[in-house]
Amino acid sequence: MKKTILTLSIFFIHFLHAQSPLTTFEKSSGKQTVTYSDCIKFYHALSASFGSLKITKKNITDAGLPLHLLIYSSDKQFDPSKWHQQGKIVMLINNGIHPGEPDGIDASMMLLRDACTGAIKVPPNVVLAVIPIYNIGGSLNRNTYSRVNQDGPESYGFRGNAQNLDLNRDFIKCDSRNAIAFTQIFHEVNPDIFLDNHVSDGADYQYTMTLLTTQHDKLGGEVGKFLHDEFEPALYKGMNKKNMLMTPYVNFEDGNMQKGWTAFYDAPRYSTGYATLFQTISFMSETHMLKPFKDRVLSTYALMQTMIEEASKYADKIIATRKASIEDVKKQMEFALSWKPDTARFDMIRFKGYTGDSIVSAVTGMKRLFYNHEKPFETAVKFYNYLNPVNVTTKAKAYIIPQGWHNVTDLLALNGVKMQQLKTDTTIEVEAYRIEDYKSYPKPFEKHHRNYDVKLATSKQSLQFRQGDYLIYTGQATDRYIVETLEPQSDDSFFSWNFFDAILQQKEGYSDYRWEDVAAKYIAAHPEVKQLLNEKKQKDSVFAASAKEQLRFVYTHSPYYEPAHLRYPVYKIN
Repeated sequence: MKKTILTLSIFFIHFLHAQSPLTTFEKSSGKQTVTYSDCIKFYHALSASFGSLKITKKNITDAGLPLHLLIYSSDKQFDPSKWHQQGKIVMLINNGIHPGEPDGIDASMMLLRDACTGAIKVPPNVVLAVIPIYNIGGSLNRNTYSRVNQDGPESYGFRGNAQNLDLNRDFIKCDSRNAIAFTQIFHEVNPDIFLDNHVSDGADYQYTMTLLTTQHDKLGGEVGKFLHDEFEPALYKGMNKKNMLMTPYVNFEDGNMQKGWTAFYDAPRYSTGYATLFQTISFMSETHMLKPFKDRVLSTYALMQTMIEEASKYADKIIATRKASIEDVKKQMEFALSWKPDTARFDMIRFKGYTGDSIVSAVTGMKRLFYNHEKPFETAVKFYNYLNPVNVTTKAKAYIIPQGWHNVTDLLALNGVKMQQLKTDTTIEVEAYRIEDYKSYPKPFEKHHRNYDVKLATSKQSLQFRQGDYLIYTGQATDRYIVETLEPQSDDSFFSWNFFDAILQQKEGYSDYRWEDVAAKYIAAHPEVKQLLNEKKQKDSVFAASAKEQLRFVYTHSPYYEPAHLRYPVYKIN
């Protein structure tokens, strides 16, 4: 009998080994990362061998290839609508957004294989949804030079996608098909936890893994407090138990640790900032660029494993706090449109770094920064991880968007915003914004000359809206997304990303000599406008000396001036 059991055990071990394909990373002893095609082949083979893993094709990306989604569920339940009903924690993992930073790609291959074979245990109350390679175009564009700061692998993909976009600046604006496909996946799985795997640039220090956690004040509510007070500390303890030390994402480069550093501000253009709009607990892993590729991949594996373990332990708390925060957002009236660091509050952390010395540059002959590995140190530093809201706005009872702004209404619908269209032409009293002033960056950033420093004037107007115009009532779980995209002064509003720039250009005008005659008759019939003109001339000598500006002043105070110019085409019902 014992011999039979031993024989069966040996057979089972050999069977598991046969069912456990080695990854490119393992075959190369940690020197190479997998290609896109081999990665997808690997997962197809794994899915065919194990019923707990499913691979599906999603929408086409800019590279002309579909985004894939992997789902690991120990009970083989692959319907996202059922997971939350069953009280499961849904964890979404994104890899290869910057394919020159491939650590998560290879780590996820090993993690999912080990989960399938039972080499590691994924608790039954956790479901994994994994995007194997997000930036497919960048992954196909392999090279060996673009990551000059980085220690391995031997070759890798490129940061820009098939449009040469940095996809980690595209989540709110969705210029890429990749981002559109991601948005559909995100809302389909509705993750409780989101992890985006990266490799850092910047300073030198002793850690292989750093963690960028979405800022807890900005996440807000009960879920934000739980993240800062309980879940994030649990991740650090879990990594320590695995002898994988971790520190918050290091946001300094000058070697001066005396002043500490400020937590990275992840606006909604970034994956974690985008996920925050929907009360999802979000992280970016940032392995250290100068650590060997093998160590970075193993550290990423350990972080994902730790996150799974802690998510399972805290499942009830995660579900409860996230649910409470979603309900609070529906009732919340005031929203911050931007944030600034609170310099009076900080967390004290222990930091293991290298002393920043200076040596003579072999290139320039001048002094340069040198991190001296013979002078390691450990010290307490201030981590400024608190934000104060600035430029707070009150959300409307409803917003109205006229037809024609399709890129805006399409993105609202894509993100689950409930809209209805007016059934008849209707006159409605609204609060309207006028863009009094704004600045635009002179150089493009990710296909846009972004608007900033926006100044608004607000007025109540009775306006005619047409059948088919969009009416968006608030009180939705998506209220935060609605407010932060539609309020023009928000950091990553649609206005800031140039979606409404057509209103900034005047479409009709006048010839000065013709307008002189019409304007003279107009101010004669409207002495109140003439009085405003005279008052401005008395207060402004430059204006008083400019006939052109005076003519324009009268024009903009007359019915001949087009009302749509500078009038923001999103209206509020309060």
